[in-house]
Amino acid sequence: MTAAPAETAAVQTEMVINPGTLPDDIRKLLDTAIQEIGYTEDSDGYSKYGAWTGNPYSEWCAEFICWCVHMTDQYYGYDLLNNVYPYYTGQNTGRDWFIARGRFVYRRGYSPGWGWQWLRAADGMMQANDYIPYPGDLVYFSYGSETDTFHVALVEYCAYALDGSVLIHVIEGNNPSSVKRAVYMLDNEHVLGFGCWSDVVDTTMQFGNSGDKVLKLQQDLGKLGYLKERHFTSTYLSNTRDAVSEFQQTVLGIVPTGVAGRETQLAIRYKVDKLELYEPSAWLVTNSD
Repeated sequence: MTAAPAETAAVQTEMVINPGTLPDDIRKLLDTAIQEIGYTEDSDGYSKYGAWTGNPYSEWCAEFICWCVHMTDQYYGYDLLNNVYPYYTGQNTGRDWFIARGRFVYRRGYSPGWGWQWLRAADGMMQANDYIPYPGDLVYFSYGSETDTFHVALVEYCAYALDGSVLIHVIEGNNPSSVKRAVYMLDNEHVLGFGCWSDVVDTTMQFGNSGDKVLKLQQDLGKLGYLKERHFTSTYLSNTRDAVSEFQQTVLGIVPTGVAGRETQLAIRYKVDKLELYEPSAWLVTNSD
């Protein structure tokens, strides 16, 4: 994968966006990546990042990030690789890994095959460019709003330009043959979305979806008596759809769709929180058959 077109306009003044306190492991990962700036592949295309993954002459934007995560784990005893960040070398694999864990934020706020997204700290649905990535997030680039990813970079920090637009400062490999810093506008048409190290987004769920948050939805429906434990499969099939429809009709009083959007998910979560607060073990004895 090769680097996306970086912003060419010179930025005279920026105001760095304060992300708050970062976890130590994320700060150490950024330090590891910064130390690699300036590394250049050999004239024949060999890179140590590709060699580490078993393909020394491959395009290596993802390989660079995975190598940095691995080395951070090795240096400091963390367990980031395959837990917080994916190990991968193939196109779309990293994006899909984050989607399955509910931690991929689409820049336009819509996840193809799933539905609209909302930021967990916000009061309503996402709009395009609502999410400003944190240092340590991965930014994925695509040729279109729903097409294959062709490049990935590590967010170093974000900043406001003089006109109020948001600039994403990244460290990236394979640009075009070195590890470099680069800057992209948040609203760059090639920015597809972000693989996030923290749980910042929820997504509409419907028939056919699979992942960690589907499993959590199923478990919550089970706690409320709408779904049997044998249907806790991490895949949104007809039993989950029917359980959501029943909840929508009986609790929300709306026309059931079987699609778990924001209103439905928040209502389920509210009911579960209330149940666990007042009857923490009631659901355990009624829903295992």
